[in-house]
Amino acid sequence: MADDAIRCDACPVLCYIRPGRTGSCDRYGNHRGKLVRLDPHVVLDRALERGDSVVPFLEPGRDWDGSLIHESQISHSVVGHGETFVTAIGAGTTYPDYKPAPFIISSQVEGVDMVTVVTEGIFSYCGVKVKIDTDRHLGGECSPVRAQAEAVGHVTTSEYGSQMLSLGGVRHLTGGSRREGTATCDTLLDLCNGKAVELKIDDGANLVVQAGKPPIVDGVQEERMRVGCGSATIGMFAKQWFGKVDEVVVVDDHITGVLSEHQAGKLLGVAETGIKLKGRRSTPGRYFQVAEPGTSWGGTDIDDPLSILGKFNAKKAWPGLRLLMVSTTGEHNAYFELGDDLKPQEKELPANLRESVARIKENCEPALCTVLFMGGAGGSLRAGVTENPVRLTHSVRDALTRVTCGGAPVYVWPGGGITFMADVTRMPQNAFGYVPTPALVAPIEFTLRLTDYAGLGGYMEHVRPLSSIVAEDASRRQLAARADNPWPLESGLGKSAKKRRR
Repeated sequence: MADDAIRCDACPVLCYIRPGRTGSCDRYGNHRGKLVRLDPHVVLDRALERGDSVVPFLEPGRDWDGSLIHESQISHSVVGHGETFVTAIGAGTTYPDYKPAPFIISSQVEGVDMVTVVTEGIFSYCGVKVKIDTDRHLGGECSPVRAQAEAVGHVTTSEYGSQMLSLGGVRHLTGGSRREGTATCDTLLDLCNGKAVELKIDDGANLVVQAGKPPIVDGVQEERMRVGCGSATIGMFAKQWFGKVDEVVVVDDHITGVLSEHQAGKLLGVAETGIKLKGRRSTPGRYFQVAEPGTSWGGTDIDDPLSILGKFNAKKAWPGLRLLMVSTTGEHNAYFELGDDLKPQEKELPANLRESVARIKENCEPALCTVLFMGGAGGSLRAGVTENPVRLTHSVRDALTRVTCGGAPVYVWPGGGITFMADVTRMPQNAFGYVPTPALVAPIEFTLRLTDYAGLGGYMEHVRPLSSIVAEDASRRQLAARADNPWPLESGLGKSAKKRRR
């Protein structure tokens, strides 16, 4: 190695970096013999109204000119105590975390001394859960999901009106080939930073997924998620159909509903129609497995809705019987009347039924993709907060310590460890980075009362006031906090837990 190269210890790769160059993650560089961060450290401010965005990470392969951050991008003001929150975005890491976290910042909120410990954690044990609002079948449960032709996750159990994907995890990041790990890391990074990602499900659909945007399934952008299953749709709209039509079948891959047999139809006095459905009858008016999963009517593989009907019972049906067949989104609909031979004949949808079909569409939520980052804040990361890491875990469990991710709220899973999920759309843009081990770099903050921090064995000698970072952290970037996010600094933190213990 050249004598002027320095070694970066921010991750296990331990790059040697020559002057004017960056490490393999493009997050650290050698600036005149000093290891420096290239992206700004982000703080949130409740008083600011401007809509700044985070400076993106340096693009891979791009030459670095040795400069830090443009002067116009630096904010020099820090408002009063309790109104500024120091996030971990751009704070750097202290890997391996036997060292104190990069920033341990004290502030006073409503007369209570608080402390926030921030670090950018290196997460090999992480992934994303993707909720895709669509009525269409995307792929079989447990089917591999691929990006760049590599398996990066799998299809998991579908939920009400949505298909779910589980992507990433330590096995895909580190347990397969190097190419699989790199593709997984790229996919997670792009999804967490709000970028569109192309995915392919084995024996299933091609997808374009982007947090907060409608999914694109096989080249078609989804508009709405289903209003409910076929049975629920009957329950919601039975009154609006009563008297306008004799029978309604709501086609659904999971539970297909039949008005005349359904409890809602019985209570309204809808007469029996002699209709017969294929599939497995569950309870009155509810049928399972009327067709195979697919991307057509109600998430099934049928293009002709009559294909799920058997012959009408001649003892109960009558010529002229009016039949509406509709999907759970209203996207597919057809109107029929029985002829003298009791066979359905398709007719134009009457005006009084168009309104009810439109009402189904109106009650469908817009189709979106939701991306939840999920990581385990275990291992040595906790050692950057306290010399006795299990005390931090207990403090989080007792609600004495609040965990945030780039200032955004998180859900901490019950049970052992600190396993949390965060909605990436509630975080500042480009809050995630990577290291080529491969692993994601994600911000994490721990906020608690100063007295509680001392009690769990925190690094009290490294606590410093908020004002101290202004002069040192020249590349600081100040952003307006999201109005719909709870403010991480609250003096009442932990009160409810203490009351419960009493």
